[in-house]
Amino acid sequence: MQIKISKIIGYFSLSLTAGIALLSGCGGLGSVLSNTPGASGYGPSIAQLQTAQRIRPACSARLGEAMCLALIAKTNVQPNVAGWAPADFQARYKLPSKTKGAGQIVGIVGAYDNPNVASDLAAYRSNFGLGTANFSKYNQNGEQGNYPAANTGWGIESDLDVDMVSATCPNCTIYLIEANTANGSDLETAEAEAVKLGAHIVSNSWTCYPLSCLRKRYFDTRGVEYLASASDAGSQLGAPAVFDTVAAIGGTQLAKSGSTYGETIWSGSGGGCATGIPKPKWQSIIPKSVCAYRIANDAAAEAGCSPGVAEYDSYGYGGWISVCGTSAASPLLAGVFGLAGNATSQVGGRTFWLTTHHKHLYKITGPCTYKLGQYTTCAGWGSPNGIGAF
Repeated sequence: MQIKISKIIGYFSLSLTAGIALLSGCGGLGSVLSNTPGASGYGPSIAQLQTAQRIRPACSARLGEAMCLALIAKTNVQPNVAGWAPADFQARYKLPSKTKGAGQIVGIVGAYDNPNVASDLAAYRSNFGLGTANFSKYNQNGEQGNYPAANTGWGIESDLDVDMVSATCPNCTIYLIEANTANGSDLETAEAEAVKLGAHIVSNSWTCYPLSCLRKRYFDTRGVEYLASASDAGSQLGAPAVFDTVAAIGGTQLAKSGSTYGETIWSGSGGGCATGIPKPKWQSIIPKSVCAYRIANDAAAEAGCSPGVAEYDSYGYGGWISVCGTSAASPLLAGVFGLAGNATSQVGGRTFWLTTHHKHLYKITGPCTYKLGQYTTCAGWGSPNGIGAF
């Protein structure tokens, strides 16, 4: 059955024909009987955030292509660094970042080339005392050369991703695999190459509409933990985050008072119920009357825009910037999987649904249409409280 959808999604407009209907989550899971994604919002849309906080998307969107989810919160902040730093993530999430993660390979899949990503990562790690990175960059065919055309928007995303993995798991090995374009077929090739290169964990800070623009089999390799950002459209969720073999990562807003940290739901976090995507057995706690299919999110991490996370980007902006969005949350938790060191035994977000693991996740509160105990579609089962849930 083909469903015609016409919807303004946050800061971009799409008109598409989708074989799978994506139903609203954070912004209105009560509308699951409709076929209109994101029927209502529980908080400010990305467009409203863009106006109120002067944020803007790093990447543009085209029908059938993936869009990176980095949101630029502040530029020209040098020489000062603005935004949350590795020490904040390590303290809030109680991470053994100094002692664990060695030998774990985290693959980052993105599109286009950032010619300065290695030096940018070195600058980020040097500033925060994280040591020299074990970092390699590849094209979608696994070559260290013949890189695709450069793109400043996706370049910001690549810098963000490698910075955030470094922030939580500085001892992890990081591979960046650059797809030739943002087309689904190129990203799928890069996804497969990340696995061939030996990545135990693969993070994807982008989303694609319609859901049919990606095929699940490229995100379903036994022994590889896949993560994807849940999107920044308030109540939208795209591929690959909808696949039950992928951990869908929502967003929180960090806060700090003195030495005490707190988190609330970030109003821009996507999430929801996707018809046509079978519900995995480990989600049986969710009543069929609410969602008979795969529901997201599974977990969450910092994504808020006040003040955003610190990033070093010399190619697009010449130095330090602040960035926000769920594009930060996915690589942050990819690094946590690296710290836990058992990604080969994981399947998507299943680990977060184990009741014995909920004590190792912070309950995230805030406005969200669907809640079930500790669970919300906006932030899943919560953010890391140590590595016990990973």
